Amino acid sequence: MGRYDSHKKTFIIETIWAIFAFKTQTKIKMKTILSNMLLVLAFISFQACGQKKMETNKMENLPKTEAEWKAKLSEEEYYILRQKGTERPYTGAFLMHNEKGVYTCKGCGAPLFSSNSKFDSHCGWPSFDKELKAGVIKETVDNTLGMRRVEITCGKCGGHLGHVFDDGPTETGLRYCVNSVSIGFEPVKKDKKIKE
Repeated sequence: MGRYDSHKKTFIIETIWAIFAFKTQTKIKMKTILSNMLLVLAFISFQACGQKKMETNKMENLPKTEAEWKAKLSEEEYYILRQKGTERPYTGAFLMHNEKGVYTCKGCGAPLFSSNSKFDSHCGWPSFDKELKAGVIKETVDNTLGMRRVEITCGKCGGHLGHVFDDGPTETGLRYCVNSVSIGFEPVKKDKKIKE
């Protein structure tokens, strides 16, 4: 809740109290108070609509067609993120990457993994033991290639990231096996800690 929301609630409560306090006053005052209250409610409704619009703008900036995705991404990024491809093992830029920061979706920039959750699983792809926060990764059963796996995609844009397995060596027991091509990286600033 923002600081303006508490001011709005306080103003509404005071306005309602004023209506009841002046209930014995003339009808003219009552009409004035009611009209003021309606104006306040209309203003709050307008503000809420404006905030909703700002939240959806982030999604509106994402490509909507495959042609737009092709124009935004490199050929290899498009193959992996949109066509569910896989980069060759032991070739990814982030496989042996140890810098502190946050790994993001290459398709939309959404934060996905902290460098604190990265580990070397010796599988040929960057591995993480947990997502940055619940919901940033979407999991879907994948029965392709004659095996049952769990595909992981970006929760915001749906870009294919890789797969998650339940053979991780850490306390989570998970190994998010991710294509380097499907992620970007934002280094942590020296004076900031990584949020998990």
